Amino acid sequence: MEKAPNNLLQRASELCFKINYHNYRYHILDDPEISDAEYDSLMRELQDLENKYPSLRKSDSPTQKLGAPITKTFDAVPHRVPMLSLGNAFNRTEVEKWVKRVKSGIGKDEVVEFVTEPKLDGCAVELIYQNGVFTRGATRGDGMTGEDITYNLMTIKDIPSRLSGKNIPSYLEVRGEVYMEIEAFSELNRTQAKSEGKLFANPRNAAAGSLRQLNPAVTASRALNLLLYDVGEAEGVRFGNHLEMLSVLSVLGLRTIEKASLCRSTSDIFHYYDKLAAERSNLPYEVDGIVVKVNNFDLHKKLGTRTREPRWAIAYKLPSQEEVSKILDIVVQVGRTGVLTPVAHLEPIKIGGVTVTNATLHNEDMILEKDLRIGDYVLVRRAGSVIPEIVKSIPQRRRGSEKKFQMLRHCPVCNSKIVKLAEEVAYRCPNVSCSAQVRLGIRHFSSRGAMDIESLGPKLITQLLEKELIKDAGDLYFLQEEQLSGLERMGEQSARNLIKAIEESRSKPLFRLIYALGIRHVGEHIAEVLAREFGSIDAIMNAELEDMENIYEIGPTVATAVHQFFQEEKNQITINKLKKAGVAFSSTGQTEKKKLSGKKLVFTGTLSTMSRTDAETKVRELGGIPSSNVGKQIDYLVAGKDPGSKLAKGRKLGINIITEDEFLTLLR
Repeated sequence: MEKAPNNLLQRASELCFKINYHNYRYHILDDPEISDAEYDSLMRELQDLENKYPSLRKSDSPTQKLGAPITKTFDAVPHRVPMLSLGNAFNRTEVEKWVKRVKSGIGKDEVVEFVTEPKLDGCAVELIYQNGVFTRGATRGDGMTGEDITYNLMTIKDIPSRLSGKNIPSYLEVRGEVYMEIEAFSELNRTQAKSEGKLFANPRNAAAGSLRQLNPAVTASRALNLLLYDVGEAEGVRFGNHLEMLSVLSVLGLRTIEKASLCRSTSDIFHYYDKLAAERSNLPYEVDGIVVKVNNFDLHKKLGTRTREPRWAIAYKLPSQEEVSKILDIVVQVGRTGVLTPVAHLEPIKIGGVTVTNATLHNEDMILEKDLRIGDYVLVRRAGSVIPEIVKSIPQRRRGSEKKFQMLRHCPVCNSKIVKLAEEVAYRCPNVSCSAQVRLGIRHFSSRGAMDIESLGPKLITQLLEKELIKDAGDLYFLQEEQLSGLERMGEQSARNLIKAIEESRSKPLFRLIYALGIRHVGEHIAEVLAREFGSIDAIMNAELEDMENIYEIGPTVATAVHQFFQEEKNQITINKLKKAGVAFSSTGQTEKKKLSGKKLVFTGTLSTMSRTDAETKVRELGGIPSSNVGKQIDYLVAGKDPGSKLAKGRKLGINIITEDEFLTLLR
């Protein structure tokens, strides 16, 4: 056996120490300091060293352990069948090598099929059912022994207290992932911030922290979900393969992993991976890869396991959604309503294949709450959304040269003294003529969902303002082709197209004009309510504040914002220009379009003919109400390609489920 050089011996020792430390922070404290990608890199380096110099591989090496040590907070529960972790593949070559090893291990004459499924980023648990009754639940722990969290698991709605169906096993161990949906995670952190509680770094940590509460009432207050994907020991039931096992579990009333697919080749596996990667940002929960498993259970026995992982399964990781970067500076940007937003300039990092250099910090309070400083190393996240955010600082890496952020006292664009209203966390520039607010206001006015002037981009808006061809959105309707054709990168045809798009926007539905005006607190839905209740811009302008406050879904805050908007002289000038230009100011003549008036629709899956945003806009134009939540009040559930869990919930509630073609028929 080749002896490792002293420098590699020392490096292996350092790696063991670092990995054990980060395991403790991740599994026990639920407060990681490094990204998943950095952790995987450390583990890979140690594995490579131990493979090259087997003498370095000690029994207490992190490569020989599963998960985390058991804490003394909960009772220990031994697993009858070890809950193994999975080996990782980070590229196609590594997947291909694994497939070759599998085929070599089972013999050339055997036909092998694989199952692929999403790898949820949550907490692995085991549920035990005896004679159909849920009797115990535990964490994975170190793989051999977990923690008894039975009462906490009982609070999760996805976990039935009793199995359903006829052929109930006498004993059944099922394994799966407890997770928190992205929307629920954001809501939890908002609640935690209001009560000055601990903020969670990501949905996985939120789920772990919620599961390990000593008071089950706290767990019950958190929106946790469970998807099952494996079985430990079972008595009174047999499964021939993985897909059959998932089917049987579903019949027993258990919620199983979604989107499982049978694959017969590496091409099928890669196609599945690419498809999930494309859908990743639209999923309601976080995934960090796919799991590839040999389907046939007899082949599982033949292939066997290593110390910490099975030979018949592997995780093919997606690019990390979190990475560590450094705050180079914090600058302040002005939004269309005058809100001043601090933005962190970061050392460039790649997250999910995208280079990230900036992250919004929302407001001064968030900077103080997270104790972010210029020069800090921070954990940056880009998940469930294209907007990167800073999860937290890493104070352990401070060197003393970091600087605390101080909010500006004057607008960085127009130098007006900024203000902060008592009931708000944001600072604002009060100058409605501030060039930043004017530019972004026109951009919002012309955006999709508002007046939808497709040819009017941000650079062109800047040119029009700088050349003093427009001062506000109302001036757009008085532009002439000859004025435009002389602008940079604007030929005769481009000028003609823009004028045409502006002309077509005159007849947009009333609610889109109301939304386009950019009134504070008035999104697309509130704009629909105002259009429905008042029927015209003039009626809204002349409405008494008290009358507006009494409208359902409006209330004092929105009513005050609408009332103040129309009192502002600058806004009155813009509105008079729009009226003079012949922009539709009332709902008259538009009522015949309202085929979906009052109907509530939910979408699930991918539509082939339009984006989700476009579909929701069309629903609003026809008087319908798009919703993201499935409930008894929903009139139609539109099921596109590869629908998610909403479809099963809709069927359970008896909601009218329609296809994309049927939805298109509704729009005609």
